[in-house]
Amino acid sequence: MATPGTLSPSADDSIGPNALTLVFGASGYIGSNLVPRLLARGTRVRASSRTLKVLEARGWTGAELVPADALKPETLGPALKDVQVAYYLVHSMGAGKSFGRLDLEAARHFARAAAEAGVRRIVYLGGLAPDSARSEHIVSRRLTGDELRKGSVPVTELRAGIIVGPGSAAFEVMRDLVLHLPVMVTPKWVSRTSPPIALENLLDYLERAPRIPEAAGEILDTGGPEYLTYADMMRILAEEAGRTPPRIIPVPLLSPKPSSYWLRLVTSVPTSIAQALIEGLKEDYVADDALTRRLMPQALMDFRTAVRATFEAEKSHGVAARWTEGAFMFRDYRVDYAYYAKQASGSALVEATPDQVWEVVRRIGGENRYFAHELLWRIREGIDWLLGGPGRNYGRRHPTELRLGDMVDSWRVMAIEPERRLTLGFGMRAPGAGVLEIELSPEAPGTRITVTNYWHPAGVWGLLYWYLMAPAHAFVFKGLAEGIAGRVRAA
Repeated sequence: MATPGTLSPSADDSIGPNALTLVFGASGYIGSNLVPRLLARGTRVRASSRTLKVLEARGWTGAELVPADALKPETLGPALKDVQVAYYLVHSMGAGKSFGRLDLEAARHFARAAAEAGVRRIVYLGGLAPDSARSEHIVSRRLTGDELRKGSVPVTELRAGIIVGPGSAAFEVMRDLVLHLPVMVTPKWVSRTSPPIALENLLDYLERAPRIPEAAGEILDTGGPEYLTYADMMRILAEEAGRTPPRIIPVPLLSPKPSSYWLRLVTSVPTSIAQALIEGLKEDYVADDALTRRLMPQALMDFRTAVRATFEAEKSHGVAARWTEGAFMFRDYRVDYAYYAKQASGSALVEATPDQVWEVVRRIGGENRYFAHELLWRIREGIDWLLGGPGRNYGRRHPTELRLGDMVDSWRVMAIEPERRLTLGFGMRAPGAGVLEIELSPEAPGTRITVTNYWHPAGVWGLLYWYLMAPAHAFVFKGLAEGIAGRVRAA
């Protein structure tokens, strides 16, 4: 058996170890995990996303970062220039009802641009697709692969079902359900079976596939070593988290589609994505992965081991320089706090340099307070104090200096980049973990001040708290940005 991460004896030497590799869709779940893995193996990586700013926040040393959008064909040429291997990892589920049409259009543009650029291999990650499946999500993944194969560049399509790893949408929906609902009334889909695959195993397949000649033009199913029902998976997940598994009551007449409507009250996974996943759970999924295992043999983790590895991976993450989706430190190191965050933000533009704006930002809290809507801040702090929280712990160590770990009233300084960004952790009592980030970016004719609140809810109560606070969020954070700008102008 080959060691994970090494090439099989049938490695394609025509795609050399120094081949430039494009990860298209690098800001997504799989891309965010694949890029650092490839870099660690010494691969020359070009990472692409629609928004360059998101990639820059990843801190990937050694990766070339480029903006590109498959729905804008003119952006694809620069991203694909000199590329030999291209990973295609994009989908449009977040776009709502039109995502199937957009997926096909994007794949058509990408296949054509890859051929024009002389790409040697496209590696596409699709989904297990039973012939009987009618879910638009599943059908779209299958048709996207067909569209890519219409081009002249050989395509290796890997198909996966449930991926077990931090940030996987299916895994995070299950996490939010089982760690916060003691009783679940579910459709009969809980008895459907699937071969869940560990993120580590899937990344190994993705890494090795482009250099296997026999994989060119193939559709390769991937799966773990066991078939489990969704009820079994949720029970094991709860046990590994140290919780009592929820009581699951299947209702034969309840279908996945109606059950998907209440997801926004249960999980922080983007609703359009969660609904698409739930509606695809009418089928039993089978991975015919004999060829995959022969071409790229590796030891496959069972579900329990994969869940345990997920929790350990989260706990081992180091200190982050700024907020990033799912970072464990910004979730108060709690496995039961949602991976995906709700967000609210506001911004203001001021004719001043970032260092001039920073002079005001670093004085936040204490006697300076929060620059706008003082009554609302006082009310929230007072409520927290009545509940026994630190809401009225006013003050800070120094009036103008900040350092990691400082308390600013009831906030804690979690990350600081002078003249660029200040990240504060929410310290008041609430069902979840909150982060307030103030970012400064040059923009003509001065500096853009962006204030963003990130909220990682703890189940139903955490989501209800977020929705109840939404009316205040609509203008409090914009007011904070405008208040900072006003102080800068008055200085």
